[in-house]
Amino acid sequence: MTAKQPLSVTIMSREFPPNVYGGAGVHVDYLSSCLASMMPVEVRCFGQREAIQNSLTVRGYDPWLELSRGSDPRLEKVLSPLSVDLALVRDPITSSVVHCHTWYTFFAGYLAKMLYGARLVTTVHSLEPLRPWKEEQLGRGYMGSSWMERIGIENSDRVIAVSQEMREDVLKFYDVAPERVVVIHNGIDLAGYRRTTDSSALAGYGINQPYVLFVGRISRQKGIMHLLDAATSIRKDVGIVLCAGSPDTKEVEQELAARVATMDNVVWIDRMLPREHVIQLYSHAAVFACPSVYEPFGIINLEAMACEIPVVASRVGGIPEVVVDGETGLLVPPADPTALAEAINLVLNSQELSRRFGEAGRARVEKHFSWQAIAMQTKEVYESVVSE
Repeated sequence: MTAKQPLSVTIMSREFPPNVYGGAGVHVDYLSSCLASMMPVEVRCFGQREAIQNSLTVRGYDPWLELSRGSDPRLEKVLSPLSVDLALVRDPITSSVVHCHTWYTFFAGYLAKMLYGARLVTTVHSLEPLRPWKEEQLGRGYMGSSWMERIGIENSDRVIAVSQEMREDVLKFYDVAPERVVVIHNGIDLAGYRRTTDSSALAGYGINQPYVLFVGRISRQKGIMHLLDAATSIRKDVGIVLCAGSPDTKEVEQELAARVATMDNVVWIDRMLPREHVIQLYSHAAVFACPSVYEPFGIINLEAMACEIPVVASRVGGIPEVVVDGETGLLVPPADPTALAEAINLVLNSQELSRRFGEAGRARVEKHFSWQAIAMQTKEVYESVVSE
């Protein structure tokens, strides 16, 4: 890198505000904002939009509509992103680094490296080989998403894994030199996610206290059915609040609806909520439950901990790197409703344990997971690949 070629980055992402439905979108939102205070940042994302604010430029790209005419809807879920990937590299790329997030943009990153000579960094938020239930969602298209993921990862100058567990999985499933795979955790907006005494939004959603809170997509991955299985063994005076939308398939959404219809103590909010309302849900929950069967990191646990709420989560993926068992919450085996209910009841029945977990959770996120620190680590990765 020379004075004539200052560091700059083009970030590619399926999700970017206002279209954010998962942890990867939250990650890109905050990371790009923090990086823009350090260098010029261009975000290329799915869906039309144009914005320029100081050092941050946002450009949106639409799919080729011809692909949605008469095709298998499951295949369209892969062919449509593939067409957007072609559009993402249509406009010249002058940045020194292209940084892609999730398989949806990895083929675009590969093309950007080949066509424009940019250094390629990919952040892996999950891995297709570890999500076999995606075949229910994509059919044979699952082979396509897996191919797009492979071609991006194996041609990256650096692969960023969001947890140590994820790094080990990358090395297991893909042909990547170990020195090219680094770990940078997800982060949390410490100012935005903070416990509030305001509970004005709860009544509008029909929520009574105390309650156990779930926040996440309607997906086999998130273990939401295991929480419902556990609900029959959770203390009878405690409700279950599901803040759950963006279903992977219509079938899994219908299955959830059928289950909830038979349960008197469950409140299901099936849409995206304003962040201030989500913070109220976190802040007044007795326990936050994360029953995922696969979770490379789990930003939702950081959000709950930032709001000083005890967490009961599955001991899978990167979760143990976030939730410290016996310090900020309790970890249980995945897909084990009995263990999940027992851990939730243990926290519900001890105000002292709940208070201690909540305070320790806030202290942990403040010490280890600020976006500023994560952006600085990411910048160092860019510098290292450009200098090679």
